[in-house]
Amino acid sequence: MPIDDCMKKIVFNILAAALCLCTTACGTKTETYDLSEHIGACRGIGDAAILQEAGASYIEIAISRFLMPESPDSDFEENLALAQASPIPVLSGNGFYPGDIRLTGPEAETERAVAYARKAFERGAQIGMKYFVLGSGKARAIPEGFDPAEARAQFVDLCRQIAPYAEAAGITIVIEPLRRQETNFINSVHEGYGIVKEVGHPALCVLADFYHMTQESEGPESIIEAGAALRHCHIAEDINREAPGTSGQDFTPYFKALKEIGYRGNISIECRWNDFESQVAPAIAEIKRQLETI
Repeated sequence: MPIDDCMKKIVFNILAAALCLCTTACGTKTETYDLSEHIGACRGIGDAAILQEAGASYIEIAISRFLMPESPDSDFEENLALAQASPIPVLSGNGFYPGDIRLTGPEAETERAVAYARKAFERGAQIGMKYFVLGSGKARAIPEGFDPAEARAQFVDLCRQIAPYAEAAGITIVIEPLRRQETNFINSVHEGYGIVKEVGHPALCVLADFYHMTQESEGPESIIEAGAALRHCHIAEDINREAPGTSGQDFTPYFKALKEIGYRGNISIECRWNDFESQVAPAIAEIKRQLETI
């Protein structure tokens, strides 16, 4: 073989090997994400063992009750110990702000809300939490007669203030759109995503709750629109907000949308249980069954 051809072959082999190493390191060929391994439920910490046995990967607690951001550290010590001893991780929390902390309107308590959030992030980080669900429909609701544009500006300002503290704690805030029966502000994933874009901080993203989406006749196209800004999901059936599998609701259109955007988050069951202990394992199994079909 001529020297030039030999050198070309050597260079080609070196480049091919380097490309292979890069591809493996970047995860473009080997990285997989099985969403069925990222299913949890919104429950009290006392049900963690039941959830583990049922096949859940994590538990989602109530932030205001469990983290008690406005109570002394000594009051939180027992819950901290419970979380650290949990058989499954406490990865997320909902019920961020209680209703008595106004986030919009003439009585908005932005300074209190920021201080509350900072302490919540600090305690959430202590137990390894990754997602804080900002639903808080009562706290964020726009008072009658108050300018909706001003209320939105108040909420955006609050999000801009608290997002850096969340990022420092390794936590992502996800805005939860809620049906109109629960609040008059942010009723769709589309609307929540609009706030996320306006704030423009990586620690503020949006959540898709399939129950609220169905109630508001919002289709999976909103999931596609949100794309990488969608970081967490809630699930329950449209009928009576019951556990998945109770009435046989088909969630696959939403699951297909998640697959299309390359979703890398979790799915928390947030429903009304008729009998939690007997329903939770079948509910998780039903979600996994539907995920397998897409």
